[in-house]
Amino acid sequence: MSKITTILIIIIGVLIAGWFLVSRLSLSDSSKIVARSGLHWHATLNIKAAGEPVIIPGGIGLEGLTHNPMHTHDIDNVIHMEYNGLVKENDLKLGKFFEIWGRKFEEDRKMLVNGKENLEFENYIMRDSDKIEIIYGK
Repeated sequence: MSKITTILIIIIGVLIAGWFLVSRLSLSDSSKIVARSGLHWHATLNIKAAGEPVIIPGGIGLEGLTHNPMHTHDIDNVIHMEYNGLVKENDLKLGKFFEIWGRKFEEDRKMLVNGKENLEFENYIMRDSDKIEIIYGK
């Protein structure tokens, strides 16, 4: 084998190892992959403040030219999660919906997910058909 062939084999090996390392590092962020080819999920969110229902407006995330994949259509408390391509857990956090809405979680609250108390609050990763209830105050 000539020197040139040996050098070419070494260079190709280094390039392949480098590509593998870079591709592994790009997937190692703190958010796990939920779907690779998009998803279309819906979760229901009911909020009560001091015993009174809070109206979640329609059109959240649909303002402007580009629509947010997480949005509402109507005043029916349904959060639509309509993503194309790669979807990670961070994309589905309840706190992200509140950011899009321009609201934040208050200190004094209780949260139920599918009838069970949940302490993840804004870090809760929503799933299809979730029933989420947030209760503020007494």
